[in-house]
Amino acid sequence: MKKNSFIILLVGVALLASCTSQRRVAYFRGVDAASADSINAHFNNIHEARICVGDMLSIIVSGLDPTAVAPFNLPVVGYEKPGSDQLYSSPTLQAYLVDVEGNIDFPVAGKIHLAGLTKSQAIERIHESLSPYLKDIIVTIKFLNYKVSVIGEVQRPGQYSISNERVTVLDALAMAGDMSIYGKRNNVLVIRENDGKMEFARLDLNTDEVFTSPYYFLQQNDVLYVEPNNVKAISGLNISLYLSAATTLASVVSVTISAIAVKR
Repeated sequence: MKKNSFIILLVGVALLASCTSQRRVAYFRGVDAASADSINAHFNNIHEARICVGDMLSIIVSGLDPTAVAPFNLPVVGYEKPGSDQLYSSPTLQAYLVDVEGNIDFPVAGKIHLAGLTKSQAIERIHESLSPYLKDIIVTIKFLNYKVSVIGEVQRPGQYSISNERVTVLDALAMAGDMSIYGKRNNVLVIRENDGKMEFARLDLNTDEVFTSPYYFLQQNDVLYVEPNNVKAISGLNISLYLSAATTLASVVSVTISAIAVKR
């Protein structure tokens, strides 16, 4: 009878551990309707990506006079075949690299400092630089290498290109196929380079504070790392050894209970 009670106790403990694991897998356990006001107030501040050293930018200058703006839109030029001196022009325009000093080398205008600016600020800066040469122009800027990396306990770790320059932690996790059941929801690490220095931030995806964090919206080249939980650490052990030890322990407990019962 006591042996059966012991087995029932073990089953109960296993079920309790299972419920605890399910609670750890769920997101946003601390988020409710009352969180909406503070979250929405934060989202009134529209996120806009900032230009960083190493970014590749597409910059197009448009105007009423195509001839006047042509020198500011350089096409990609190459040779027709190896050894030939005949050039051809591609419909694709030149991309501009933001150098280590934060500048791009723009046709006619020369060096223009763009690092640290948002796109709207960069457009205004280019307008100012081209004002001696052109009037009534439209400048369009697009990031060509905007990407984030997701590693750790996710289904598809890797590097992901972003087309709209707006990506949140949740977007990045969705692209990576979501966390595995072994990922820590309450301790997600964001690694970011800012002005040549590394920044590290921990996010708890169980609270509403994640939505108001300055790291909720990711920047280009951010790395998102999902740390494994304790269950993964246990599962990484030698399973046969673990089961053998558990079986031995159960046998010892059973014999001890039987011995106590006989003495009584």
